Amino acid sequence: MTEPDPTSLAAGERLRRSFPADDVAWALSQVSLRRQGAAKLERAADMLFTRAGLEQATRTPVARWRAARFAAAGVTEVWDLGCGIGADAMAFAEAGLRVVGVEADEATAEIARHNLALVGGGDVRVGDAEDAEIPAGAAVFLDPARRTARGRTWNVADFTPSWDFVTEELASDRFVAVKLGPGVPKELIPGDVEACWVSESAETVEACLWNAGSGTRAVVLPAGAELTEPEEPRTLDVRSVGGYLLEPDGAVIRAGLLAEIAPASDLWLLDAHTAYLGADRPVATPYATCFAVREVLDYDVRALRSWVRDHRIGTLEIKKRGLDIDPAQLRTRLKPKGPGVATLILARTLDGARAIVAERLR
Repeated sequence: MTEPDPTSLAAGERLRRSFPADDVAWALSQVSLRRQGAAKLERAADMLFTRAGLEQATRTPVARWRAARFAAAGVTEVWDLGCGIGADAMAFAEAGLRVVGVEADEATAEIARHNLALVGGGDVRVGDAEDAEIPAGAAVFLDPARRTARGRTWNVADFTPSWDFVTEELASDRFVAVKLGPGVPKELIPGDVEACWVSESAETVEACLWNAGSGTRAVVLPAGAELTEPEEPRTLDVRSVGGYLLEPDGAVIRAGLLAEIAPASDLWLLDAHTAYLGADRPVATPYATCFAVREVLDYDVRALRSWVRDHRIGTLEIKKRGLDIDPAQLRTRLKPKGPGVATLILARTLDGARAIVAERLR
């Protein structure tokens, strides 16, 4: 389909001259969803979607990372309970695993069958996840729906399948993984599982619970780097801004593994409650972005506006943590204009709120 905007009225009117209205509406929605899905799913151009299914679908690199861990554990068959449109099931199939998807909605199950056929096929059954008769030896993957008519929810009473069912599976003898949103409340996580936070292309995208482990882990994709909770974690001091600043990856922050970013380096916190780290030497790590500190300014809008004007800064990146600031609004107030480029990092520090002029190290 070559319509520049498949959601436009003009596109619909042109196609309805030749096709039934319902078919046109479905086809145009699929074109639109495929275009949206291209940012997260490698085979989006050939897949079918529902809007809710696309929203909950796992990004291809993350699904492949998870499937590889199933395969490495010796799993040969995995039941994807509540498989949705089949994005994770596709990755399991690509990894050489036998896949059985279970989906309550018949139309969505048909979409999952189509998508699985793109990678060699799999078995998709219509039914409730909680009623599935899973054979001994099969592993289980669960991605419970966490959305109501009001939007996303962390009320476990609204989860489908139920949270009781999910925790029972985690407590079973099977190899089980459960995908949740990255903002999962820590109090929801059972104490006897591994909680793993995953980022992809600098965006923290999920928390995954594994019953074949314990503690916390952070996974950074596409680098494939993993941090695990040490037996004896170290405590970071709080000190003033140094010559370098590290902005930890979101998965590392969620997993509480700041101190493990570079164990051989002298790192410290700029503030006890803010996830920016100081260092006296550059640190090369997949777990954080390193900046060279060029200046440390008081956080004062008029003074910052003067600095931006005096340095003829036209391209201004503003990053912040721990301060109630809207970077877009602040950029407007600072009136950047000129050929210069700068990064301002606004943060609470041991010495109060500061604007740190920094240069990103490649």
